[in-house]
Amino acid sequence: MDHEADAYRTDLMTITRFVLNEQSRNPEARGDLTILLSHIVLGCKFVASAVNKAGLAKLIGLAGETNVQGEEQKKLDVLSNEVFVKALVSSGRTCILVSEEDEEATFVDPAMRGKYCVCFDPLDGSSNIDCGVSIGTIFGIYMIKDKENATLEEVLQPGKNMVAAGYCMYGSSCTLVLSTGNGVNGFTLDPSLGEFILTHPEIKVPKKGKIYSVNEGNAKNWDEPTAKYVEKCKYPTDGSSPKSLRYVGSMVADVHRTFLYGGIFLYPADKKSPNGKLRVLYEVFPMSYLMEQAGGQSFTGKGRALDIVPTKIHERSPIFLGSYDDVEEIKALYAAHAK
Repeated sequence: MDHEADAYRTDLMTITRFVLNEQSRNPEARGDLTILLSHIVLGCKFVASAVNKAGLAKLIGLAGETNVQGEEQKKLDVLSNEVFVKALVSSGRTCILVSEEDEEATFVDPAMRGKYCVCFDPLDGSSNIDCGVSIGTIFGIYMIKDKENATLEEVLQPGKNMVAAGYCMYGSSCTLVLSTGNGVNGFTLDPSLGEFILTHPEIKVPKKGKIYSVNEGNAKNWDEPTAKYVEKCKYPTDGSSPKSLRYVGSMVADVHRTFLYGGIFLYPADKKSPNGKLRVLYEVFPMSYLMEQAGGQSFTGKGRALDIVPTKIHERSPIFLGSYDDVEEIKALYAAHAK
């Protein structure tokens, strides 16, 4: 990549321009999704700025409350949640909001309602804030049939019904990865312009990878297929090289690396968390949607992740996602185990 030439590029594909181009491909589009996405982008910019200043602005300490998942809330979590709720409501395009930080779904005032439901984790991996490790925001967008009479049932749709999903990673650079059902594209925030610029067009996850990503501290509680798979990664029997282990402990960072380098990310169910740990609506679904759009796969140990029909907003699920061939291997192990 010629960075010097890049610095003087004048024809910049910003995320706004990109989304408008996508909109023009759909003659029936009225621009509602475009407006909603621009509000999400604004929220991401705000949080990126707050994350960068967190150590200085004393936003790191605990806010003293515990959220619905029993995790102590950090000040930055609380701030990020408020930012996204306000940005989404003020867009005038949302109807129901589901946040990881709020026990109940938020129903938007009827006068401000639009036709979309947004499920989001405002700050995923926030236990990593204090040590400067990458954290991120994850979101998934659904369409609601009847915004005037919207009910919670309309939120509990399978992931395959999503119209868009994405995440924003706050790390060494601020990267926003987005899909509106037409492939996956990555944008990087240019701080001098305050704009997200297209830097990773048409992301395709490699068909097979050399990396596996899992919390091995839970190994004693794993089921047989997961244990066998990880054993195979470390001690391959077919003469191939062992896979490398990489685990950040922040889902956005681990999945982002999987998109770019290939491999597999695993958060299986175990004896301690029999239903898995990651939340379906705002972690499993958006990441699975993006992974499938990029040519990878996502599996729960029982079936395709995007086919789950959730029964409650904070439901959890095991997840195995990444390169197509790597996920095929773990699917084969679960199929053999079921026999």
